[in-house]
Amino acid sequence: MSLLRWRNFGLRCNTTLRFRPIQENGAITYAWLRGCTRASESAGGIPAGVMVTSLHDHVASNVKPALLAILGAVVLVLLIASVNVTNLLLARGAQRRGEFAVRAALGAGQRRLMRQLITESLLLAVLGGTLGIVVAKLGVRVLVALSPPGLPRASAIRVDSAVLIFALAITTCIGLLVGLVPAIHASRNDPHSGLQQSSRRSIGAHQVVRRSLVVSEVALALVLLVSAGLLLRSLDRLFSIDPGFDASHILTMQVQESGNRYARDDARARLFEQALESVRHLPGIASAAFVSQLPLSGDYEVYGIEFEAYPGQAEAAFRYAVSPDYFKTMRIPLRRGRLLDEGDRAGAPVAVLISESLAKSKFHDRDPIGQRVRMGPNMGHADKPWATIVGVVEDVKQLSLGVNEAEAFYTTPAQWEWVDNAQSVVVRTAGDAASLAAPVRNAIWSVDKDLPVVRVATMENLLAQTEAQRRFALIIFEAFALVALVLAATGIYGVLSGSVTERMREIGVRAALGATRESIVALVVRQGMTLTAFGMAIGLLGAAAASQGIVAMLFGVSPLDPVTYIAVIAMLGSVSLLACGVPAWRAARVDPAITLRAE
Repeated sequence: MSLLRWRNFGLRCNTTLRFRPIQENGAITYAWLRGCTRASESAGGIPAGVMVTSLHDHVASNVKPALLAILGAVVLVLLIASVNVTNLLLARGAQRRGEFAVRAALGAGQRRLMRQLITESLLLAVLGGTLGIVVAKLGVRVLVALSPPGLPRASAIRVDSAVLIFALAITTCIGLLVGLVPAIHASRNDPHSGLQQSSRRSIGAHQVVRRSLVVSEVALALVLLVSAGLLLRSLDRLFSIDPGFDASHILTMQVQESGNRYARDDARARLFEQALESVRHLPGIASAAFVSQLPLSGDYEVYGIEFEAYPGQAEAAFRYAVSPDYFKTMRIPLRRGRLLDEGDRAGAPVAVLISESLAKSKFHDRDPIGQRVRMGPNMGHADKPWATIVGVVEDVKQLSLGVNEAEAFYTTPAQWEWVDNAQSVVVRTAGDAASLAAPVRNAIWSVDKDLPVVRVATMENLLAQTEAQRRFALIIFEAFALVALVLAATGIYGVLSGSVTERMREIGVRAALGATRESIVALVVRQGMTLTAFGMAIGLLGAAAASQGIVAMLFGVSPLDPVTYIAVIAMLGSVSLLACGVPAWRAARVDPAITLRAE
């Protein structure tokens, strides 16, 4: 199924078609476009073109980058957890060397030992997977609650049979892979050396593998931490952007007229003026105004504007029909000239305000005040009245904080070709804006109790919702990065703790020969930080590659942002140092007399 969108400077038509076989798409699209073109030309306009997208792409394109990034984070956490479990099973296998040696001496073959260890691993995986499904059922509710507005089919997210089958398959595969490494190591042990608990060769082989796994854990954790750090920096940059207005203490809602009572433009104009007057008389209201399309609401209209100084060149810009107090209410700064006022009514010379970016793009350093423009749909013919630019206002973000779409013009509804049948009321309050939602709504209904009043929200909430997808991805990345950090620290602790236990005799000898506690602590810490350093070196390369996958979600931050990388290295290094602390403390407290006597 495809969505065809046709635009002619403000006249937009969205059509959904179910095509027959793909080879017919081109012919159908061409025929449909020719029909739109003929209709537009007969009305005296110029068609701007057609855009064809599949319905799936139209619905999912906005959230696809975030969902793919989250999927990548899930894979990384799964890898880190698998490596951590493998490490624990290797440590357990090292402790059972004597048991395996006895079994082998009594006739147990390598396959039987491997089968036993893999069975144990599968049992652990099944138990862990079962617990994970229980947690997932609870976690899905939290996930849906945190999901951003506009996430397609968020209410349909659930743990169903397909998820259970997938979880079972993943659990089985992970159980086999995780159990395979310890099983191979156990099957290769020499029974004679295994019966000698002091066999350094067997211990060394296990330690090499375990240290390699810790290095990989640190590397994967760094990749996740860098991704989370880049998203955090991007969100910080976005919310430091000036949207062009003051969102504090602003309450918004949309009023939609319906029915034949307001079919005429003058009737609609009187309706909105009366509703606005009723709202202004409420206590706690500083000012109130109407606007055709509220900034950052997702609504927009693009129309043509032609400048007398550049004949024949029609530009596309956002169009706002606003009541005169709109700029005062939203606190949009005036850069030049004057604002719209009550004198800009029907029959008066048409006045228009333009945004600062539109003024710069067309007039550069020249003064735009007094210049004449024509604006409206179906640009390209001399049937539109000339309007005079009376002022320049600051750019306002319309679609999102991260998109530069600031070229716009403003008129009063009375001087536009029609009065919009749906307008947003913006109210600046003296106190908490949300608390006045009910009184403002009742004031509007006092004019007409049947008026639909929808989309009630504070401007601050709308501002926050514009980057909800980035925030959603950031929350999940931060959670996964925290899990990865804990697992990496656990891995370092486990390897060092096992190393201290296995090197107890060596540490006792060092202490007996005069080694100080500080030198023993340094020995253990150096070992742990060396593993961390190798892991971070590999992780930096992985992070540089992985960050390219989230470029679409970044704003104002390079994928190789040095501040993020340095902060992550410092944090991961600090956590690794703490993980080295307990094993180092244990090593420093070794009593050489007791250790050597036990040996």
